[in-house]
Amino acid sequence: QVQLVESGGGLVQPGGSLRPSCAASGNIFSTYIMTWYRQAPGKQRELVASIQSGGSTNYAGSVKGRFTISRDNAKNTMYLQMNSLKPEDTAVYFCYVNIINSHTRRAEHYWGQGTQVTVSS
Repeated sequence: QVQLVESGGGLVQPGGSLRPSCAASGNIFSTYIMTWYRQAPGKQRELVASIQSGGSTNYAGSVKGRFTISRDNAKNTMYLQMNSLKPEDTAVYFCYVNIINSHTRRAEHYWGQGTQVTVSS
């Protein structure tokens, strides 16, 4: 079993910052791609940013230059530093993690429970 625990969402004013995190634990041999998605009310879930085990990153155009994804491989934890937040960043943010199971040595993927980010004055 693998558990993902997200934290760090909240309510912030436009222009503010938040830093949600996603911690993976359980039968993990290694993690490779870790990804943040978000879903706003009435919209489809969209990719925000991803990071590979070696540190390569990818961002959606709408967040490039404002958001920074990072990870701590020793802790199997991913972070999303969100600066200059805008009302249109309001959404539930989900982490999505690809791992190698330590028992089966097979690739598996898991979703976090989501953390609400609200940007409003």
